[in-house]
Amino acid sequence: MQTSSFASKLNMASPLSHTLLQSSSLVAQGAEARVYKSSLTIGGPPFLLKHRFNKQYRHPSLDASLTRSRVAGEARALLKCLRSGVNVPGVRFVDASEGILGIEWIDGLSVRRLLPGGTEDEEDLDGESIHDPQAKLSAHGISVGNLMSLIGIELAKMHAADIIHGDLTTSNMMLRHLTKFQVPVGSSDSLQLVLIDFGLSYHSALVEDKAVDLYVLERAFASTHPESEPLFASVLQAYADRLGKEWSGVKRRLDDVRLRGRKRSMVG
Repeated sequence: MQTSSFASKLNMASPLSHTLLQSSSLVAQGAEARVYKSSLTIGGPPFLLKHRFNKQYRHPSLDASLTRSRVAGEARALLKCLRSGVNVPGVRFVDASEGILGIEWIDGLSVRRLLPGGTEDEEDLDGESIHDPQAKLSAHGISVGNLMSLIGIELAKMHAADIIHGDLTTSNMMLRHLTKFQVPVGSSDSLQLVLIDFGLSYHSALVEDKAVDLYVLERAFASTHPESEPLFASVLQAYADRLGKEWSGVKRRLDDVRLRGRKRSMVG
């Protein structure tokens, strides 16, 4: 879908949406949405369908309004990231009235699966269990340090575009190998860190919001991956290097957010 035609695509006819859902395979379900793996043709390239289903606990008109707003907002955030050079899934299909967003299917591994921690029986979207993160890193030909740098760079690019993710965790980051047709012109790097799941994202230029975004990721590292302080420090270093002079303001506010977080933890 072309960026310039985005507004006209927000209210696409619903029959195609229903047809796609009926022919798609459910791969995950959360409290807000179901995720499907779909394709427009048999054997064609897959894409991901995210369906924000009706919420019976909300008034129908309010539910419909919120659904349209959130689907459109997520699509706009992805498109702005793409225009700004942030590695995110491409937008393939939008039906805001039906709560459906179709995006590029990312073949790869989540960063959560590439780092120590997590639960042994956790599965990714293709049903593969987590095991031996170090072996997976070696197979991808990347070190932990380089992986953290890739994360920091993408976060800095996203924040420079004034997009706040809202739910930064290592589960919402994918490392993939690009095919020779996907590698950008002038680049020789076939590894790419992709940020995913922008369902809680929004536009903001406020330093506070960017600092809170980073703090959410810091807490996710701490709760998911053992001895994560050096890992997150590497993320911040790459973030600072990429963000440049704006980093000093974000750092001061991040320190404030951390202090508030510790105070809340002490009070309970």
